[in-house]
Amino acid sequence: MPMVNLLGSKRRLVLSVLLMCALIFELAHCQKDAQEQRTNPGRKPKPSKPKLGKSTNKGPRAVTAKAKIKAPPAAPPQTLLTQVLNKGKFKRVGETISVQTGDTLELRCRGKPVQWSVPSYLQEDDDGRLRIVQHERYGVLTLVNTTGADTGEYTCYPMYCEDTDCRKEYDKAVKVFVFFPDPQELFVPSSDYYEVIQLRTNWPTVLPCQVTSPEAKVTLHREYPPVEVAVDGSEISFNVKMGFTIHRPRPYHAGALYCVASLGNLRQSSTKYMLIYVNYPMAAPAPVIQASSSSVAVGENLRVSCSVVGEQDVVVEFTWEYPGQQIGRPLYTQESISPVGGGAARQQSQSVLLVDEVRDVDQGTYTCTAQNLQGATSVSTTVKVVPKAKPKKP
Repeated sequence: MPMVNLLGSKRRLVLSVLLMCALIFELAHCQKDAQEQRTNPGRKPKPSKPKLGKSTNKGPRAVTAKAKIKAPPAAPPQTLLTQVLNKGKFKRVGETISVQTGDTLELRCRGKPVQWSVPSYLQEDDDGRLRIVQHERYGVLTLVNTTGADTGEYTCYPMYCEDTDCRKEYDKAVKVFVFFPDPQELFVPSSDYYEVIQLRTNWPTVLPCQVTSPEAKVTLHREYPPVEVAVDGSEISFNVKMGFTIHRPRPYHAGALYCVASLGNLRQSSTKYMLIYVNYPMAAPAPVIQASSSSVAVGENLRVSCSVVGEQDVVVEFTWEYPGQQIGRPLYTQESISPVGGGAARQQSQSVLLVDEVRDVDQGTYTCTAQNLQGATSVSTTVKVVPKAKPKKP
């Protein structure tokens, strides 16, 4: 019995201690709230929030900053070229497409307005087969009764207009090369039996033997001696949309060449190309003019030279303007070509104007114009004529 009383007394003591602690904690919390109210009257206490770190931005400021940012202006719609397969079906075109001869080609280009470019054959004579219509938001090109001759590049140019003044936006143009495979014609037909092409030094030259089918195998041949010309992709390359390109023409490329196309059991030859090599200069000449003397006495002889240093075998033509022309004084010149030393093959072309027994009318400006296939350049110098010195008396 005494043991039971002792345990009950201990429980009551523990409960009394816990109750006293709770009362002390509640009293302290109420005093803290009262102090905050006195320090910040009228302010409502904020519920505490967990801190995410120093880098966390405050919510209201971030929202305000985002509200001030203006959305970038919408980009203009990109020019889009599609092929109309049939009503309600469209196909976005790539670099090339093939359409069977006799079928209809219909291309739709987004833009308001647009302008079209077609192969030269259609520009010259389309027999009413070509129709171009501009709708509110796009243009449509329709070509009916197609043939292998219609093979070529079709381009759509969006137009930029200010009032009634419109111009093509070349940087936004879209193009497609259209093949019209013809079982009877492997090459795009041409009315010429042969075509003369000029080979210019260091200028790529194209032999435009275009095929109507991208599946045709094309080779390049020389007429005499009858051999196939090697196409290595570097010196000479082939592009099914263009033909063969000679990238750096040289004299040995000249002659009669033609292309041969084969597809299945069909083998055909193209137009003959007569290649003529011309040593084409890199730039217009830069002449230098010099007179034998800037001051010449009456009765003496005058020499005015005009020299050009340039590529070897490049023809330079000289023309002169001089004071004596006004009275019909005839022109006397001496022209020469001489090699110039150095690593590269170069030459000096020179023209010398000769004026014998100078007179007063020969005073003035002498102008030399040097011209090559790239252009012409003029240089001038002035010559003064002075009285003849009197001989001294003995």
